[in-house]
Amino acid sequence: MGESSLVGRAHGLANPAVQRAHLEALVLPRRFEGALADSTLMPLKALEVNTLQVNVGKLCNQTCRHCHVDAGPARTEVMSLEVMRACLDVLERYDIPTLDVTGGAPEIYPHLRELIDGAFNVGAHVMHRCNLTTLLTGPCQDLPAFLAERRVEIVASLPYYLPKQTDAQRGVGVFEKSIEALRLLNGIGYGREGSGLHLHLVTNPVGAFLPAGQSSLAQDWKRELHRRYGVEFNDLYTITNMPIARFLEYLEDSGNLQPYMERLVQAFNPQAAAGVMCRYLVSVSWDGRIYDCDFNQMLDLRIADHPGMTIFDFDLERLALRRIATGQHCFGCTAGAGSSCGGAVA
Repeated sequence: MGESSLVGRAHGLANPAVQRAHLEALVLPRRFEGALADSTLMPLKALEVNTLQVNVGKLCNQTCRHCHVDAGPARTEVMSLEVMRACLDVLERYDIPTLDVTGGAPEIYPHLRELIDGAFNVGAHVMHRCNLTTLLTGPCQDLPAFLAERRVEIVASLPYYLPKQTDAQRGVGVFEKSIEALRLLNGIGYGREGSGLHLHLVTNPVGAFLPAGQSSLAQDWKRELHRRYGVEFNDLYTITNMPIARFLEYLEDSGNLQPYMERLVQAFNPQAAAGVMCRYLVSVSWDGRIYDCDFNQMLDLRIADHPGMTIFDFDLERLALRRIATGQHCFGCTAGAGSSCGGAVA
């Protein structure tokens, strides 16, 4: 188990309820619900469900310092075949247009190919969230070709376009392997203009600050990755580090929790709040429980109106009109240009 998890046990922050209570106890300029009310967005409600985001588990080949999932090689939480097939049944029954597969590292999920094939066969667009390095391991070496044949959109995480910052967050040697994986993907057409195989990169700050502007960063990243490594990609997504799990532990240990949360509160943007991803998707946990988003899932913050709902009693009509459960961590998605699994929202 990684160092961060040991630190989390020492703090008691490995428990989702303790994490929620820790954030709620902070004395901040305002509460998230108050910020919503001032922006006439309270209560925050869903507008539709156009994406089923499925977290297939917490097993991962890396132990990243910022990970809100607290994923790693020692985790045993993995989605069962029964839950996975229920997800496919929901996709087909309700004709939900997009399946968003995340983890952990989805690449090492034993039923990944059946999940993607099932979604592809019912006409859903598939997004696959990837940490890149898994693609170089033996069992996954044929995965890029498999994804390309099914026109799967790849969203790959890379903290920075230089090794020092990336390795500081993800471990020594991760950057070099990530570049090798990106070249592999480019080699079969991913990220190449006109190929139709979309490859997007996701970056989050290596520290307790907000990401810079997404569009300006994208220009820098495209220039530098191509100039230094010959790598191409389609779009860059910026994501704000969420004060959950390991990043919460880092903030606590470094004395940055209070100032970081104050920074998020002061940067609250009503336009970003209006476009948060939880208004358009639902998140399915590895054990089949339904949440408003992956962040709420990691804090075990259940859906406000239907806290006991699972993939087995999924009700699209109720979910599309639901009231969204919120907390102080939600300032992370609404600061500045906003943050979502698709990058900035404002």
